Amino acid sequence: MRIAIVKLSALGDIVHAMVALQYLKQADPEIVIDWLVEENFAGVLQGNPDINQVLTVNLKSLKHNKANFFNEIKKVREYAKNNYDLVIDAQGLIKSAVTSKLISSKVAGFDKQSIREKPATWLYKKQITYPYDANTIDRNVAVIGQPLGVQITEQQIINKVPFLFYSNELGSTANFFSKKQANIIFVIGSTWPSRNYPKEKYLTVIDGLDANSLIIWGNEQEKQDAEWIASKTTKAQVLPKLNFDQLKAVLANSSLVIGNDTGPTHMAWGFNIPSITLFGPTPVSRVYQTAINKVLKSPSKVNPFKLDKNDFSIKEIKESEIIKLAKSLL
Repeated sequence: MRIAIVKLSALGDIVHAMVALQYLKQADPEIVIDWLVEENFAGVLQGNPDINQVLTVNLKSLKHNKANFFNEIKKVREYAKNNYDLVIDAQGLIKSAVTSKLISSKVAGFDKQSIREKPATWLYKKQITYPYDANTIDRNVAVIGQPLGVQITEQQIINKVPFLFYSNELGSTANFFSKKQANIIFVIGSTWPSRNYPKEKYLTVIDGLDANSLIIWGNEQEKQDAEWIASKTTKAQVLPKLNFDQLKAVLANSSLVIGNDTGPTHMAWGFNIPSITLFGPTPVSRVYQTAINKVLKSPSKVNPFKLDKNDFSIKEIKESEIIKLAKSLL
């Protein structure tokens, strides 16, 4: 059997869906799995032995370059020549549903009670029911596993084998790592300002820990914030710009990851690396808490059906709580 999983973005969501792959392979070692993803996120999938091909699109470019529309359609139609037995739209958006339908007439996805963009369901032959406000990881494994008759349990997810892979060791970043102290990676940015724990508070956390703290960044503002933190303490260094392979190597070799509700923090879970994820305007149901993967949530109440980007309550998480929890995980 050959299937394609359509999960275009974002980084954390892709990671949360990837956990299902090892259980599909356990159920049917002969299954062939391709994955369709936005090209700027393809790197997180690379190296996973359960994926046959990583197929890419650049649908995001259409916002600024409508002329690229026909090139993307042509690309997707080429993928259709793989003659998939089933395409699973694990994204649940109209654009991912249309993309899936262009690849095959046999498409599975969430039903209208379980999805954000309900018109997407018109394109599905097989529909899966799972509460929209349920745990994100449970939803991902349900929409991927159930169309194939594979039931994936909570205990299986907790006992998962790490599923992120990289081709090179630390390389040039090795010099930033300490051989005498714990190495903590700090993920200080995200896609929303209200999801970001204040840099001043991160500084307090770093100074409160006896560790080598390494700060990663993804854009110029995050770089400036990272450099500001590092300029105020002797305990932190700013890592250079990392590609996906380097990012995976850095996370896999860390002692602990502390960061906002964003992709690299969730990647720690995919590596079975200890982590602390800080939540403000987003629901903690986005992650699985384990013995080593913990969350701290601000006091605000979150409506998963309507997130409030103006909820800056993450700043109310006390630095002392993070320090205490970090020490318990080290």
